[in-house]
Amino acid sequence: MRIVLIFETFSKNMGYMGNMLPKYLARLGLDVHAVAMDLPHNYYLKDFKPTYGDFRSSTALAPGTIEIYDGYTIHILQHKRVLGYMRMVGLWDKLQTLRPDIVQSLPAIGWIPLDAALFKPVLKYKLFTGSHTAASCFPLAKRQTPFCHKERLKCFVTRTIPGRIVSLATEKCYAPTKDCAEIAWRFFGVQRSKVEVMHLGVDTEFFFPAISDATVQERAMLRQKLGFAKKEIVCIYTGKLTEQKNALILAKAVTQLRSMKKPFCGLFIGDGVQKESIQAHPWCRVLDFMPFSKLGAYYRAADIGVWPTNESTSMLDAAACGIPIIVSDGIVYREHVEGNGIVYNMNNLDDLVNVLLSLRNPQERRRLGSFGAIKMESEFSWDSVARRRIRDYETALASSTNKE
Repeated sequence: MRIVLIFETFSKNMGYMGNMLPKYLARLGLDVHAVAMDLPHNYYLKDFKPTYGDFRSSTALAPGTIEIYDGYTIHILQHKRVLGYMRMVGLWDKLQTLRPDIVQSLPAIGWIPLDAALFKPVLKYKLFTGSHTAASCFPLAKRQTPFCHKERLKCFVTRTIPGRIVSLATEKCYAPTKDCAEIAWRFFGVQRSKVEVMHLGVDTEFFFPAISDATVQERAMLRQKLGFAKKEIVCIYTGKLTEQKNALILAKAVTQLRSMKKPFCGLFIGDGVQKESIQAHPWCRVLDFMPFSKLGAYYRAADIGVWPTNESTSMLDAAACGIPIIVSDGIVYREHVEGNGIVYNMNNLDDLVNVLLSLRNPQERRRLGSFGAIKMESEFSWDSVARRRIRDYETALASSTNKE
């Protein structure tokens, strides 16, 4: 079976779906190709340069690149702006050359899935899509507006209509959470019967708890290197240091806890407009972005993972490393925190302080962290996600064979 996965961007050394799904599909014996445009990850962010400018892994690969990476083949195509959005140049020729059995588009709306849907009748592949827009990032999902409202009408014309055209050619649309699924069928034109909730995964090859002698020693040495004492409670955040993510509130919480004589510290890995403000807080250490494969050691060196606002795949990675996580009530999907973490009132400093205080007992942190690590390995691994996808791909191909 030959599978082509199509993404807007591809950046090496990242832990996103665009890297992980093809890796684990290839490990299961499939011929896997990833096709992306020559654009850096998160190129559309207004504060892209201050957030990712110095991070080498965020840069785009050159157009025309074809190389083997992690067991699958990467193909980088040029891009052009059409009607305000980026469109792949040469996708038809690439798909015609590769002749895939399955095409998986990461988004369900946009030029990528629309082109893939238009090419499908000629090239005879089975098309799958995905929808990863969560309620915390999509204001229309949280507001009651009449259909005639200008924002709803704009959404209908630019998202719902083209999304329905794509959906008619699609076997399934995967959504990682229930709110992503609802947005897909309410706003993006995806037929409700074709939406399936399938969470994202964890690369357990890199993210696992510190239970061996080697990893326990690694934890102690890394904490010492970072300047954290043995009894200090290290709270880690990884990702963009932007206003939307608001990691700064964690730094403020650490400062408040220190004023209460509580041994909390902050460890931040990332970059962005809040970086200098975070660095100004005592007992907080900021490191630059790093390849995802190095992050596991830092999660294992920490005691609590904190993501103050919206969703992040880093939550899963941290939980897999055996530390409890704190997330905000701004996120709808919470299966990854149930039994191994706590939800706090988003952007409420006093509530975040109280929740952190509730985790000051090391036995409680170990209990929650151990449960989370077991849950991530058994239910959230990329291997299990890839196996479920393959079953769906095989079913789609078999139905076509039976019709013939």
